[in-house]
Amino acid sequence: MAVAPQLRALLHAVNALLRKRRYHAALAMLKGFRNGAVYGAKIRAPHALVMTFLFRSGSLQEKLRAILQATYTHSRNLACFVFTYKGLCALQAHVQGETYQVHSFLAAFIGGLLVFGGNSNINSQINMYLLSRVLFALCRLGVEKGYIPEPRWDPFPLFTGLVWGLVLWLFEYHRPTLQPSLQSSMTYLYQDSNVWHDISDFLLYNKSLPSK
Repeated sequence: MAVAPQLRALLHAVNALLRKRRYHAALAMLKGFRNGAVYGAKIRAPHALVMTFLFRSGSLQEKLRAILQATYTHSRNLACFVFTYKGLCALQAHVQGETYQVHSFLAAFIGGLLVFGGNSNINSQINMYLLSRVLFALCRLGVEKGYIPEPRWDPFPLFTGLVWGLVLWLFEYHRPTLQPSLQSSMTYLYQDSNVWHDISDFLLYNKSLPSK
């Protein structure tokens, strides 16, 4: 189908605008917002779908509403953070004339406070996900810079044992300190597996079906 001359001219003007270097920082913020929204939806939608149908009670409509709400919140927050971070980085570089490493930290620090500072389940999950990766990265950076001696043996098995030992100890004796979705997962794995009445809730179902 032929493109109308007016539409063709508009597309040409938009593409010309997108190629202008003077608008690069502002346009990068907009694309960052777009990418944050898309990535947040891609990450949260399947996770919310699985966790909701595995552990959440309620009608189908309530479950679908919860999935959509979680997906929207994750998508919105990540989009807003990327937009804020890139904007603050660009502002600092413009004010000081060049970019420094501290700019990235300060922009992300402020963006994190503004966007992910609310103590909600989704923000907690995102922050804890990042924390584990940050700690791994800092350990690797410490070795790379010589602040931490190079291990003579692989520390991963010891790390693994420590993590699993601590999480099961917390679950068994200090359960309220764990994040709610982790409590639900571990209850299903370690507590519900202690209870059954017959072959139906031993192999087919987690719990006995309610009597009619």
